[in-house]
Amino acid sequence: MKKLFHYTLLILSLALATSHGYANSQINDRAALADLKVGQAVFLIDIADAKKMNFYLEVIQGTFKGMQEQDVTPDFVMVYIGPSVQYLSTSPNAETEEEHGALLMEIESNVEKLAELGIKQEICAVATDVFGIDNKTLLPDLNLVGDGFVSLIGYQAQGYHLVPVY
Repeated sequence: MKKLFHYTLLILSLALATSHGYANSQINDRAALADLKVGQAVFLIDIADAKKMNFYLEVIQGTFKGMQEQDVTPDFVMVYIGPSVQYLSTSPNAETEEEHGALLMEIESNVEKLAELGIKQEICAVATDVFGIDNKTLLPDLNLVGDGFVSLIGYQAQGYHLVPVY
């Protein structure tokens, strides 16, 4: 049942994304964005499921572009913590590689696309240590930080708004 819900959510989200061009002329975020010129957000990425994580990496790209289309400059930071770090290495452990092979390549591609948009991406050294990830194998577009929670606190103190993604 849980899988069915996730698949239904994915299909609905993709349908909305593909109709975005048409819907954009009718549906917008005018009330929320009001006179906003820059949208500062720090995304807390704490996802144990590789498919779900990849899905949200794609959604965040759409959010970035959606803000641009509504004349708001997105200023996004993503902070990967917890089990998310397992999918962000050029040398994942054998179990992760076997279970998620091709999906890991999609995640890597999405991390690159996010970087190309100018989105800063940080990865927590506490999490890489806990999950046994060699920091030398992290995807090249990621900036290793000492503690993801410290980053989240710092960015929020600078005016970034927390967007938790679980």
